Amino acid sequence: MDGAQTTKTIRVILAQPRGFCAGVERAIDIVERALTKFGPPIYVRHEIVHNRHVVEDLRARGAVFVDELDEVPEGAWTVFSAHGVARKVVQAAADRTLPVIDATCPLVAKVHAEGRRYAGQGREIVLIGHAGHAEVEGTIGQIDGTVYLVQTVEDAETLEVQDPDKLAYITQTTLSVDDTRGIIAALQARFPQITGPDVKDICYATQNRQEAVHQLAELVEMILVVGSKNSSNSNRLREIGAELGHPAYLIDDASALKPEWFQGVTTVGLTAGASAPEVLVQGVIEGLKQFGNVKVELLAGTPEDVKFKLPAEVASI
Repeated sequence: MDGAQTTKTIRVILAQPRGFCAGVERAIDIVERALTKFGPPIYVRHEIVHNRHVVEDLRARGAVFVDELDEVPEGAWTVFSAHGVARKVVQAAADRTLPVIDATCPLVAKVHAEGRRYAGQGREIVLIGHAGHAEVEGTIGQIDGTVYLVQTVEDAETLEVQDPDKLAYITQTTLSVDDTRGIIAALQARFPQITGPDVKDICYATQNRQEAVHQLAELVEMILVVGSKNSSNSNRLREIGAELGHPAYLIDDASALKPEWFQGVTTVGLTAGASAPEVLVQGVIEGLKQFGNVKVELLAGTPEDVKFKLPAEVASI
């Protein structure tokens, strides 16, 4: 590394808010408390949250992540992930009398309740979300009746339903108001009688983190998003940075940083998806020091003080 590189100053502006949301904090806390109270192994259906580092850390402490309940031994404590599960999974656990702790994010559970309420009114449900995402699969499996998955405006414009006058929409929580606005407008244009939840029901954490990237984009030349490749909200943060005209990279940690990204770059925006721990953000700041002198500033953003109650099984620790 030559002297010019070591003397360059890189201004790093940290997004606010960034990283863990209340639902993720609660889910991780549930697994940690279960390990403390009941001892390892604690079985977790699917990744507790979509972050490789979090999953690996919990695995090292005795959490066992499984794809299906038939991988869980008889009588073993089982945790449902923050993304929620289908009713058939809940029933399968009950049939085996598995002791279960439900770490479903309360905002996801609220979407489940809304979907069931609309279905109870005799409406078909349009779910705005990403095919194959754990939350989407769990939500579809929580609702009796017909659920149509819509991913794009084009999907909405070509959707065929049984009764256009008896429709309702719900959304995946890791989509923001901006993500869903166009799709909802297309649905309303096509099906004027469709009903849906108020925009205030959109996940606060998703919306706040996306707004912070918009603010960053006005101040920086490049945006780094700390998060795992299978994290929907982390991918969307990177996409927004790119849509706003900046090089934008999704990285698991500091080891993914590439020297060529920083040639001619002196201002970097740094954020993290809702399932990425702050320790990884701080690690990236340390990693950036190999490319120059780092000066860190904090973006003035939306403060978050949301806390969700823990399940009774682990609340008393």
